[in-house]
Amino acid sequence: MADRTIQDTIQDAIQDGDGIRTFPFPVDQSTLGVGVQVGPMSPDRTWHDDPPLDRVHRIDFHVVMLFDAGPVTHMIDFAECEATGGDLLWIRPGQVHRFSRTSEYRGTVLTMQPGFLPRATVEATGLYRYDLPPLLRPEAPQLAGLRAALAQLGREYEDTATLPIGLHTSVLRHSLTAFLLRLSHLATSSAEAVRGRSDTTFTLFRDAVEKGFATSHSVSAYADALGYSRRTIVRAVRAATGETPKGFIDKRVVLEAKRLLAHTSLPIGRVGVAVGFPDAANFSKFFQLHTATTPVAFRAELR
Repeated sequence: MADRTIQDTIQDAIQDGDGIRTFPFPVDQSTLGVGVQVGPMSPDRTWHDDPPLDRVHRIDFHVVMLFDAGPVTHMIDFAECEATGGDLLWIRPGQVHRFSRTSEYRGTVLTMQPGFLPRATVEATGLYRYDLPPLLRPEAPQLAGLRAALAQLGREYEDTATLPIGLHTSVLRHSLTAFLLRLSHLATSSAEAVRGRSDTTFTLFRDAVEKGFATSHSVSAYADALGYSRRTIVRAVRAATGETPKGFIDKRVVLEAKRLLAHTSLPIGRVGVAVGFPDAANFSKFFQLHTATTPVAFRAELR
């Protein structure tokens, strides 16, 4: 119930005209109006004709950028990612991001509208695994496979003459699925290889934190609820992330606070309440400890 309240608050604020602009999938820029786009990255590429993309914004669709050169610095969920040639950035719906004013974006960009793929494919490709890192660095054989799959998708996307629209769309879905399966494997394989048994424990902990971070910041409370000892949770989280369980929880709380500060015009005290701090002073102290800035200054920097 707490998560739903947070999301409802964000949506209400956005609908009232507060906060950062959320861009829908640009159907009008897509060939034949299908729910996917593939093309070269360029300085003048945009989702819409309104504000520049070097301002913080959100999107309600998937973006995958495969870079031919770098370095490129791109902000995703308030963290800077530095990509170079052969790297990929996978930005998921709802994530806050900003293009760099100084980096030159060269390569191929794929955008995909939620709902374009069937549910079974969405689950198989892990489209909404927000726990996975957005920056991906494939080895040479993986990169070759990804480039080939993306190039094939691009050819199918541009070929609007040989098939009727229904078949054209079906072929696009199959080609897109092939690319996303490779991408998903890249995003999960290295982590899965080292997590082993601890992955189950960490996954349960991660999911519990995602549901409860707005009301509980206690490692012991999560351990008790999951039926594990605190020591088991510590080992599992360290193996999966390299950080402590408390650090993992705090990072999630800070991210949600940043999203609320960025997306809405809620008073600072209400933002604190939404992430589990009934006292505004305690929230400000917590936020400044983890970000080296105050909630007020953080919000002002984005506006």
